[in-house]
Amino acid sequence: MEKNKLDNKNELDVKSNLVLRLFFILSVGFLVFFILLLELNNHPKKISKTTRFDEQEYLNYQEKLRQLESVQAYFTYPDLISIDDTAKRALVRYGKELIMHTSEYLGPNGSVSKLSNGMNCQNCHLDAGTKIWGNNYGAVASTYPKMRARSGKIESIQKRINDCFERSLNGKTLRNDSREMRAMVAYMNFLGTFVKKDSTPEGTGIYKLPYLNRPADPVKGQSIYAARCASCHAANGEGMLALNQKEYTYPPLWGMNSYNSGAGLFRLSRLAGYIKYNMPYGADFLNPQMTDIDSWDVAAFINSQPRPIKDISNDWPDISKKPMDHPFGPYSDGFSEQQHKFGPFEPIEKARKVNK
Repeated sequence: MEKNKLDNKNELDVKSNLVLRLFFILSVGFLVFFILLLELNNHPKKISKTTRFDEQEYLNYQEKLRQLESVQAYFTYPDLISIDDTAKRALVRYGKELIMHTSEYLGPNGSVSKLSNGMNCQNCHLDAGTKIWGNNYGAVASTYPKMRARSGKIESIQKRINDCFERSLNGKTLRNDSREMRAMVAYMNFLGTFVKKDSTPEGTGIYKLPYLNRPADPVKGQSIYAARCASCHAANGEGMLALNQKEYTYPPLWGMNSYNSGAGLFRLSRLAGYIKYNMPYGADFLNPQMTDIDSWDVAAFINSQPRPIKDISNDWPDISKKPMDHPFGPYSDGFSEQQHKFGPFEPIEKARKVNK
């Protein structure tokens, strides 16, 4: 009996030792495996392609940053607080308010007057006219008064503002001596405080997009519009009214409440350049969301849609100075109205250079 108990005890001891040894071996093995795994993950040769340093991409991004810094140097806008004269500060502030919420004061249900179609100046001149390549006012104070070929006359800032009221806002003009006109002029002059006279800073106005080697295609543009633009501007281009029902959060791009046929954005290059660095919502100079080609094609679609017609019979008294993409004849270069509207524009440009 005693012998059997002893044998059983020895057998249990052996099994226990085996279990302990096995546990130890497994623990050590797991530890070694874990260390090797860490080494593999940290080894330079195992870095995935998606995380590998891309020197060209880095250089491209640095170049963009340098360009942005050079542009921003011109767009250091003064602070309203810097205006010591309280009356002047109030006028400039009112001018900014008018740019941002034009329709609340001067739209179809405006509190001051009923002059415009319900759009705000800011719908086209983004961030109250301060966004880089957002049709900004960076060079207004520095370049006006100036000769403009469209009218054939020297124009003041007041004339330029009223042009926008008559064309982009499809409305009526403001009196030059009205408080509203004085306020908008004061605001634009204020934005140009640090801009040298007769200079046009890089990033001013609208970006000039490279020409396509074919006509812009409204049919292709329609599918792009449906996918990228309709969620804000609506399927039929009617835009989206703000909650107050007095102004547009997202403006109409065609139809009776949109810009008319005499507006600057009715020129294809202007609209395409505007789209490139501003649309869809959230796009900017460093982060465009549209390709050049898509920008041209969606612009062609938008400007092919119906809109108010303006009498422009007095525009461009010297027809040789009409822009290449002015969509209405007559022209002095022999190219068709269709090509002037949709392109390709490079042959027109080359022919004009030869004939100069």
